Amino acid sequence: MSFTTSSRAPNGELGIIALESCRDLGEKIDIFLQCKSQNINKSNLLKTQEIRFSNGEGKVVIEETVRGKDIFILCDVGNYSTTYKLFNFTNHKGPDEHFQDIKRTVSALCGRARRVTVVMPMLYASRQHRRKMRESLDCAIALQELEKLGVNNIITFDVHDPNVQNAIPLVSFQNLYPTYDIVKTFIEKETELNINNDNMIVISPDTGAMDRSIYYASVLGLDIGLFYKRRDYSQVVNGKNPIVQHEYMGRDVEGLDVFVTDDMISSGESLIDIILELKRRKAKKIYIATTFALFTEGKKRYDKLYEQGLVERVYSTNLTHISQELKDCEWFVEVDMAEFLANIIFNINNDQSIAPLLDATENIKKLIVSKG
Repeated sequence: MSFTTSSRAPNGELGIIALESCRDLGEKIDIFLQCKSQNINKSNLLKTQEIRFSNGEGKVVIEETVRGKDIFILCDVGNYSTTYKLFNFTNHKGPDEHFQDIKRTVSALCGRARRVTVVMPMLYASRQHRRKMRESLDCAIALQELEKLGVNNIITFDVHDPNVQNAIPLVSFQNLYPTYDIVKTFIEKETELNINNDNMIVISPDTGAMDRSIYYASVLGLDIGLFYKRRDYSQVVNGKNPIVQHEYMGRDVEGLDVFVTDDMISSGESLIDIILELKRRKAKKIYIATTFALFTEGKKRYDKLYEQGLVERVYSTNLTHISQELKDCEWFVEVDMAEFLANIIFNINNDQSIAPLLDATENIKKLIVSKG
């Protein structure tokens, strides 16, 4: 993605605080930013410490000045690999603890930064965004907490429901999508694939993913199909109404390659049901694209699907933690989002529009033409 450099920094000197959960991605972003600012000897990363006491309490210490700086705080609330000692046993940080560290970091700035932006690729509590019964509104409350602490901007990706930003109408809320980078990686990897309407179709795994799937289908020039989750609303299992059956609506998939898109793979069970149903309908090759690959119940079932030839590959971003075990899988492809985020941060710091970075349509069409 092309980018023009600028010597302007109207929002102050850039400072990036990459918390432990997002350290690797932060370092990659910093390398791109150094190149774009044409100053490869000056890192934008600020030195910090995330200290945990043995009883679980903690604090964040910023070891450099932040006065007058344009601060970007990076945190991956889904990174379960970060640990600390709690009463002499190893405890893994959960989303609640990661979000608390964001608040600690904003507090440690002591109001001396010129502007504060929180980059939270996976929005905290995004699946608890609306109230259906007597239940908490975790996402809305979390966003309001950041607003009260003085956060000016929030940058996130592929939010479960973007309407949650209505909880903070006076705060800039950027909900970004990794569409271009996923499609670019997909096209570069699948060199022998015929991406046209006669050979391929985009599938939405449920009604909630329909808008995303429509966008993929429009830029790739493909038809679209939809699975509807028929649930048993008479009972609740693990906090959800169990899925009885996936009903398919759309064009016949027999002999077609299939591109399934979704925001995340959690346990992956419902996606497996869809893969099996597509194969039952004689679909050819099945590819999956998702923003967040959590695999909360492990990868063994997907290993088996790959060995049986039921799925070709899973494409997912590095916006949340990916275990080395998953990275080593033949069927998994990591999509690096560091350059895209560096471009976003650079433009915001220099008061330049990020709109050209968000519209991936023309760039994707150029990729498809060059492939053809």
